[in-house]
Amino acid sequence: MLVSRPTRTHRIARIARTAVAVTLLTLTAAACGDTGGLQGAGATPTAVSPVKLWPDLRPASSPAWPYDEGETETVKGIKAPDDDIHKVDPVAVVRAEIAAHPEDYDGAKAAYRDTARRLDDCERGGDRAKCPLLRPYYRDLTGDGRDDMTLGFRLYPTNQTAVRVYTFESGRLVQVMANDDAVLGVELAGRSVIVRSPAGTSGYEYRTTWAWDPDQRAMVFSRDEFLRTGQSRHSPAPSASASSSPSASSASSASSASSSTSPR
Repeated sequence: MLVSRPTRTHRIARIARTAVAVTLLTLTAAACGDTGGLQGAGATPTAVSPVKLWPDLRPASSPAWPYDEGETETVKGIKAPDDDIHKVDPVAVVRAEIAAHPEDYDGAKAAYRDTARRLDDCERGGDRAKCPLLRPYYRDLTGDGRDDMTLGFRLYPTNQTAVRVYTFESGRLVQVMANDDAVLGVELAGRSVIVRSPAGTSGYEYRTTWAWDPDQRAMVFSRDEFLRTGQSRHSPAPSASASSSPSASSASSASSASSSTSPR
């Protein structure tokens, strides 16, 4: 989350508000018979400056493993009047991805083979309960003043969810973000997409942030956090008469974005 630096005006206003608050507290204390004496708040922790480790270590010249930074892909066969992304059929967009990546979706051994088969249920007259496509959301993530489309669809038979972002560039529909993961929720914040995923450690989750990079013209991987949620799963203590072996399961679901989005 980006936090703006306080301006001089903000600092002056904050000091003024603090002075007023102190005055009111002093008057209130006097009215209650308080002597108004100062009380210590306890010891203050000693500030510790950063220490640079191994200053003579030779810097690495290449990454240890690749990150999906700045990857884009033109979606073939998808057009819209005036490049209005609201007029794009989300089902057609998913079908275009399936056609472009048959190794992932087509065939008995394809990882996401059931997604293609169940996509027919997203059409008129289909069983919507079986449709893998999630509700699309629209927001300007690229900063060009026009809405972009954030799309999600389940990757059956796995428990993963595909999260995609699309924008129009000179008459071409371009995929500017692609992320496949087990998903707890998805959020839009400013020009960023935040994907929440379950962690193997109880009471924690991963939060991955993808932010728009105007130089690469893509949503790039910008932050990966391992955060405590405070929702630890505790196994019941075994009784003397019988042993228990509880199992915990979690369901993955993509949450809607903030109320400022405009669904199709």
